Amino acid sequence: MKEQVLKAMREAGKPVSAGDITKMLNADRKEVDKAFADLKKEGAIVSPVRCKWAPAN
Repeated sequence: MKEQVLKAMREAGKPVSAGDITKMLNADRKEVDKAFADLKKEGAIVSPVRCKWAPAN
């Protein structure tokens, strides 16, 4: 799921919210939230805008 979230973020080309990713992937919100939490801990995503996230690199 983490890889899918990162891929969707890259494809969006702009900072996105967890809700945006949930709609893009047609996935369960709980799974997306868990992937976001894991990616935040790993430093793989950053928040350039409040409540929006983007890949760190």
